[in-house]
Amino acid sequence: MESNKDLCTVERRGRVHLITITGAGEHRLNPDLLAALRSAVAASAGAGALVLAAEGKFFSNGFDQAWARTAPPHLHGTMDGGLRALVADLLALRMPTVAAVTGHAAAAGCALALVHDAVLMRGSRGFLYMSEVDVGIKFVDFVAAVLRDKVPDAAARRDLVLRGDRVAAPEAVRRGLVDAAIDGGPEDVVAAAVAEAERLAARGWDGEAVAEIRKAAWPQLWGQVKDHGAGPAPAGVRPRL
Repeated sequence: MESNKDLCTVERRGRVHLITITGAGEHRLNPDLLAALRSAVAASAGAGALVLAAEGKFFSNGFDQAWARTAPPHLHGTMDGGLRALVADLLALRMPTVAAVTGHAAAAGCALALVHDAVLMRGSRGFLYMSEVDVGIKFVDFVAAVLRDKVPDAAARRDLVLRGDRVAAPEAVRRGLVDAAIDGGPEDVVAAAVAEAERLAARGWDGEAVAEIRKAAWPQLWGQVKDHGAGPAPAGVRPRL
């Protein structure tokens, strides 16, 4: 099991709870990282908004297929289940959420970015990419629901999932996949995401209403994940404070 310092950190910037996936790797979503992210989200109580960012070249390059090839078969469901639970946690969170996509976001990593209320993306580097059609992997049901609910334009969704388009930030804005393309480096994307989150926190919305509206706005997705989240993350891996 990786130590917490290799996974993610949390910090408070004003009213914003900032979670950063650490390191220069691909940030593949395996049970350890997913557990750490769930713990980091659970630690957001008292904040006004949440931002998820990542260090290095990748926001997340999707599920950890290398882990899946070596893990015992009875553990394979913990990776799918961990992301399903994290998505449920984010949908049920009583505050606005913002993804700071500082690098490539592929497959399940792309879905994780899109599930946030707002998505800001580095303008000069990185892409959104649903790689499943290129590598011959079927969609997990709730990932398909993310795409149905979060990419409502049929042509944009087709190009993302059936053509395997690698969509850079300016085009992602045009297609309605992300809210803004941010000039500069990763730190500029994070700063812009924190500023957006602070602006949303300043609205002073009722947290329970935010969570219930989110669930109602994306009912297919919520229906796929609602029985899997909003409980304690698996013990063992905790974010670094």
